[in-house]
Amino acid sequence: MSARMFPELVVLDGGFGTELERRGCDVRGHLWSAEALLGRPDLVEDVHSAYLEAGADCITTGSYQVSFEGFAEAGLSAADTISALEASMTIADAARRRAVRTSGRRTLVAASLGPYGAILHNGAEYHGRYGVAASELEAFHRSRLEHLQGGPIDLVACETVPSLEEANAMLRALAHFPHLRAWLTFTCVDGRHTGSGDEIAECARVVGESHQIIAIGVNCTAPTYIDELIESLGPATTKPIVVYPNSGQHWDAERRAWTGRSSTAAFGTLARGWYRRGARWIGGCCGTTPEDIAQLRAALATGLPMPHP
Repeated sequence: MSARMFPELVVLDGGFGTELERRGCDVRGHLWSAEALLGRPDLVEDVHSAYLEAGADCITTGSYQVSFEGFAEAGLSAADTISALEASMTIADAARRRAVRTSGRRTLVAASLGPYGAILHNGAEYHGRYGVAASELEAFHRSRLEHLQGGPIDLVACETVPSLEEANAMLRALAHFPHLRAWLTFTCVDGRHTGSGDEIAECARVVGESHQIIAIGVNCTAPTYIDELIESLGPATTKPIVVYPNSGQHWDAERRAWTGRSSTAAFGTLARGWYRRGARWIGGCCGTTPEDIAQLRAALATGLPMPHP
């Protein structure tokens, strides 16, 4: 599917693991939200449906934390890993199909491909200092894409990427499945740099050379940095800019919890500003809720072009 086949403006969903937790699911283990795919598929589907009802045009599967390495560490088999990857797509697709029957709106499913750091359980996804070879990173991402690439998805969400090194590993993994299209989003520490310190503009230029990448941007980054990041990205790419910040809280890796105050009270107003600066795929990440996405949708619907059904 080419970039031209996607709507000009896409409202994304919001936080997945944090929303599961808000609904009573225990996500404190090393598998985080992925454990719900095996134990609470009904709750996973409820979260997807809540975001669709809030007005999201695209939902992201619960596969962020699913990996062969991470599941093995938790005492689960390769078959369990494959089942979880397949379940993540099946559940999202079921929610999508039900929403389409109800609303008639076109709805997309993106398969979440989280960073290597997510399996380290130490917050490394926010700085990218893994100490592993580039070939190992590529193999890590390729092994999951192997089981996502044939499922009922429209694209892949290569997300929370802390470094250009890992982004390049993801691109090499994607190249083994040339029919796949993806967005790629970095997690950033300020208005110009990724978690590892790379210039976001340079990242966008490099990633934009891949024909498989249809949109580029940032996610799981504090809302306060998004304006400047969009301004940094704009001159560096001709592809749609994706932004889905977190709630502004800080991830405490030792406590495995988000701390601090949320800054999503004016999420809709912020989203309108991001759109005016050039973002076209807009949503939320950790700590944001269906209520935030509903606010965002309503704000963007006022005087701005929205996707066609």
